[in-house]
Amino acid sequence: MNRQMMVADRILETVSQLPGCLMEEVVMACPDLSWNQVFLEVDRLSREGRLCLMPKGMGLYVLQPGKKGGHSVHA
Repeated sequence: MNRQMMVADRILETVSQLPGCLMEEVVMACPDLSWNQVFLEVDRLSREGRLCLMPKGMGLYVLQPGKKGGHSVHA
């Protein structure tokens, strides 16, 4: 499993356990990842439809599982 898949799976798992969480909460749940790493992966996952990223206010974003399902499938 490559690093990007591992990061994606961790983010998706966190969001599935804490739907409606702030992006900062995901960053805190993954302390070994930088804010930039989480943001880049959240951006990619939201573009794929696997996460829904919604603005909540000035610089705050809420994450929800996307319509394409929360977890990736690995062979």
